[in-house]
Amino acid sequence: MSIPRLDGVEQFLLVAELGSFSAAARRLGVSPSAVSQAVRQLEQRLGAALLHRTTRSVSLTEAGSRYLASASSALEALEAANEAVSDLSQKPRGTLRLNVLRGAYLMVLQPILGRFIAAYPEISLEIFIDSGVSDVVREGFDAGIRFGHVVAQDMVGIDVGPRLTAHVLATPAYFRKRGTPKHPRDLKEHECIGFRHPPSGPVEPWEFEKGKERYLLRFEPRLVFNDSAALLQAALDGLGVTYTINGYVERFLEEGKLVRVLASWSPPLDSFRLFYPSRRRVAPKLRALIDFLRAARAPASPNLSTTLREP
Repeated sequence: MSIPRLDGVEQFLLVAELGSFSAAARRLGVSPSAVSQAVRQLEQRLGAALLHRTTRSVSLTEAGSRYLASASSALEALEAANEAVSDLSQKPRGTLRLNVLRGAYLMVLQPILGRFIAAYPEISLEIFIDSGVSDVVREGFDAGIRFGHVVAQDMVGIDVGPRLTAHVLATPAYFRKRGTPKHPRDLKEHECIGFRHPPSGPVEPWEFEKGKERYLLRFEPRLVFNDSAALLQAALDGLGVTYTINGYVERFLEEGKLVRVLASWSPPLDSFRLFYPSRRRVAPKLRALIDFLRAARAPASPNLSTTLREP
C-alpha cells in the first residue's frame, strides 16, 4: 500500500477554513509565503489547482471543494488516532486564546481565573474582550464565550457560568415618581432604557413569562446603549428602567440603590456558552478549561457592579 504524503494538507485545510494565507500562517506560527509554498507543492503533486487566488481573497476551485471534503475527514481521523495516544501522557500546556463578552469574562472567567492558572502553570491565557460577534475561527482563537442563542449551529457549545434570569430595575426614587409597574405592559408608560447590538440592528425586545402567559415588549426608547455597564449606570443615575441579567446587579439590590420589579414575570434566559468548531479536536489546554468551568458552575457573583459609579 502506498502511503500518500501529507505535506501541505494541513496548510490547505487551514487556508480553506480561515479564508486567507495570512490567517493560516498566524495559526501555524509560520510566514504566509511558507504556507503558500506548501499549498502550491500539494497542488503540483495532485496535478490540480485547489484555490483561486486574488490580491483580496482566496476561494476554493471545484477540485478544491472535493479535496476539502475528503481530506478533512481523513485528517480528523488521523488526529483522533494521534490524540488517543498522545493525550495519555500529554499535559495541558501552551497558549489558550479566548474571545469573550465583557459580561462573560466577569461572570464566568474572572471567578475561576486565579485558581485555573494556579492549577495549570504551563497554560498561558490571552483573553480578548469583544462585544461583537467576531469570527473566532478566522481570527485564530481557540474558543469563544457568548450567549447561547448567538452561537452558530456548526459549533460545539457548552453551557458555562451561572444560570441567568432577567431583572427589571430602576432606582427607588424613579419608581416613587413614576409608579411601580404591575404587568409588563405597564412599562409602555415608563422610560425604558434600550440595548441595541449591532449598531444597525433593532433595539432588543424585553421578554416576559409567567406560567403559560408570555409577553414581548417592543419599544422605541429615548436612551439606547450597546454596553451593559453603561446601560446599568444610566439606571443607577435615575434615567429610567433597565432590563438586564443577574450577576450585574446584586450589590445594588442589597444596598437599596436599585429595586427589582416584575420578578414573577422573569423568564429563564440562555446561559453563556463556550464554543469551538466541531471539526477541531479539543486540545488538552482547552479541555482543561472546559472541565474546570463545568466543575465551577455556580451562582453568579456581582462582579460587574464593582466597576460602576454610584450616584
